Amino acid sequence: MAKAIDFDARTLLPTPEERLATGTAGGADALLEAIELLQVLHERKVLHTLTRVVEGGGGLAFHALEVLNEPGSVRAIRNLLELVKLLGSIEPEAITTVSGALADGIRAGAQRVQHRQQIGMKELLTLSRDPDLGLALGALVDVLRGFGRGLREREEYGNTPPVPHT
Repeated sequence: MAKAIDFDARTLLPTPEERLATGTAGGADALLEAIELLQVLHERKVLHTLTRVVEGGGGLAFHALEVLNEPGSVRAIRNLLELVKLLGSIEPEAITTVSGALADGIRAGAQRVQHRQQIGMKELLTLSRDPDLGLALGALVDVLRGFGRGLREREEYGNTPPVPHT
């Protein structure tokens, strides 16, 4: 009578250790870069934060408060609030006008650089009669005058000068 053969087809497949060795040999450079990335993420506490996000719950809230209590985070939040106040004090039309004009000026300057056009003495002398330059210089002078006034008032009245009513 025939005897049953004890055979498991899974023994022909590579073991996880063999698959890892083969994969590691083929992707050594990628693995080294991944390890470097993981190290940076660990040093910056990104992995810790991601773990808290995945775990969810109270750990995440506690970690968020830890991050927000760091001196750099507090300064960043205060600076962001000051920036929002600054942007809120400027009329949108003024920002549109200035940003559009600034973009035009940057394009013109980039063209000059691209064509390697230097300014000569003759052009410098004729610029005094250029109405566009006169307008731009007048606007810059007013910006600088207002900036200087603001600095002086902050020095005189502390950091919060009286707000003019308009």
